[in-house]
Amino acid sequence: MAQTTITEKEKNGMDIFDILGPVMVGPSSSHTAGAARIGAMARTLLGEEVTDAKLHLYGSFAETGKGHGTDRALVAGLLGMKPDDLRIPNAFEEAEKAGLRYTIDEIDLRDAHPNTAVLELTGKSGRALAVQASSLGGGRIMVNKLDGIEVNFTGESNTLVVRNQDEFGSVAAVTSILNQLRVNVANMSVHRHKRGGDALMVIETDQHIKPRQVEFISELPGILGVTYYDKEDDEDGSGFDERNL
Repeated sequence: MAQTTITEKEKNGMDIFDILGPVMVGPSSSHTAGAARIGAMARTLLGEEVTDAKLHLYGSFAETGKGHGTDRALVAGLLGMKPDDLRIPNAFEEAEKAGLRYTIDEIDLRDAHPNTAVLELTGKSGRALAVQASSLGGGRIMVNKLDGIEVNFTGESNTLVVRNQDEFGSVAAVTSILNQLRVNVANMSVHRHKRGGDALMVIETDQHIKPRQVEFISELPGILGVTYYDKEDDEDGSGFDERNL
């Protein structure tokens, strides 16, 4: 394989954000590709355009993230860019054009993965969401917390994220509907702040769930909102279908 010299790079206007392979822009799958996916995941979970963002970096993200473009990659993801988007190096300029206001600082976390970011987001309607997520390497990510509720999902499977009231029958109602739809549950976890408060169901499925079916689930008693991630549809940037989450 021919090597690219410094002179050729300068001539082409490229630096640390050279394309590495066919799927990412940046020097690090963890610090740039993973960070871009974290930003995009947070945007999708918010369910609307992000207008304000407080980005808190932990561990290696905080120590070496600037040199690896983690800050720009997170902002790029919040703008809806994928890891292979050639605009990532100019994410700050793109954010200014889009009216996205953001701050970036460091945070101290306990028992967190070294490549972790906490994103406090506000959308155009005023909706707010706090997401803690980590980059696991190779562009893979793990969402660790949503609004302080501990969760664990990667987006590598079709995934329902259901916010519900913590009351008798809510979980059974959702799983019953999935059974009727002949949707097999691959993994499921239930999380809550406290008994009787808001809770989250994270349900990974083998089959796809149609938009009208997601909407039906969102209208069940005790359900506060549903977000659906379709693994295959995510290839064209439409992986999440949000219903009042």
